[in-house]
Amino acid sequence: MSTNPTRTGLQLRSLVKPNGELEISLLSVATPDPAPDEVVVRIEATPINPSDIGLLFGAADISTAKMSGTPASPVVTAQIPDQLMKGMAARLGQSLPVGNEGAGVVVAAGSSGTAQALLGKTVAVLGGAMYAQYRCIQADQCLVLPEGTTPAEGASCFVNPLTALGMVETMRREGHKALVHTAAASNLGQMLNKICIKDQIGLVNVVRKPEQATLLKRMGAKYVCDSSTPTFMEDLTQALVDTGATIAFDATGGGKLAGQILTCMEAALNRTAKEYSRYGSTTHKQVYLYGGLDTGPTEFNRNFGMAWGIGGWLLFPFLQRIGVEAAQALRQRVAAELKTTFASSYSKEISLAEALQPEVIAVYGQRATGTKYLINPNKA
Repeated sequence: MSTNPTRTGLQLRSLVKPNGELEISLLSVATPDPAPDEVVVRIEATPINPSDIGLLFGAADISTAKMSGTPASPVVTAQIPDQLMKGMAARLGQSLPVGNEGAGVVVAAGSSGTAQALLGKTVAVLGGAMYAQYRCIQADQCLVLPEGTTPAEGASCFVNPLTALGMVETMRREGHKALVHTAAASNLGQMLNKICIKDQIGLVNVVRKPEQATLLKRMGAKYVCDSSTPTFMEDLTQALVDTGATIAFDATGGGKLAGQILTCMEAALNRTAKEYSRYGSTTHKQVYLYGGLDTGPTEFNRNFGMAWGIGGWLLFPFLQRIGVEAAQALRQRVAAELKTTFASSYSKEISLAEALQPEVIAVYGQRATGTKYLINPNKA
């Protein structure tokens, strides 16, 4: 076991108060000596993913954010609208650590052989509370990064890569042959494109801006539909005819997009139908909501027959369903293609204190294409 003393390091916390105030702060917390099957990782890179933003800000109105405290120990507060406080009931009064994934160097290890073998290694970790200078975690939750890989290159090797691979695996397991993805110009969307191009899978990309469509086409994407154009529904229907996609993963969540996708799927299927049915196509059409970029209600008109479904999809329940062996196979593919298929890009690297500056929050809080930030908790 490492003889290093117990560490004290900064950790970012998010707290929702009963009065409707969100408070985000940096706390000095002790990192315990690792148990026999644990290691301590000095976190040097951790991304700000949309799922992290959801926990970080809760239902707060970020436009009301104010900063106090000191430059080294800032505190951000923001107001949560009264009508959204019911959704925060389960976390009232709890100071919650943030950050799903990250990467760094193992600086202390427990006495087990598995833990000791990781000492000094650069690893990627998944397990929450990654917006911290040190993280004590089970050794089997660490993925040793290939030789020459930096923590920044390995910081995003779990959530986005496994989500993209999980979408493809869900498509296969549910008997579909091609898929649709919205918010397709995101980091995750770009990874999904690389996977589908490499594996020769039909992928229909839905974006919101012409420049996003250009970005994907330059990557080699064949089917890109811009929802801001007057011909969007026609373009989407034709792409569905060409690919045969009958499953979609929607990061938008709210609004009309999920229903529009189902409508176009039905229209595409009817183009090749051999006979009319008043109940619509018998081919099942599925849209999974996996994000909430639009926080409004999900709206749709039932003009797509009776063989359809809208449901939720999350990475961690999916990994549990497929079992340890199948999940490990996905992780190994990520490790093997970390610098190609699953390479991530960031617009800026920031410290923990910088992550709490209102002007910085205003940028990464938009969750817009090209504004993905990377936190280095040990950056001075």
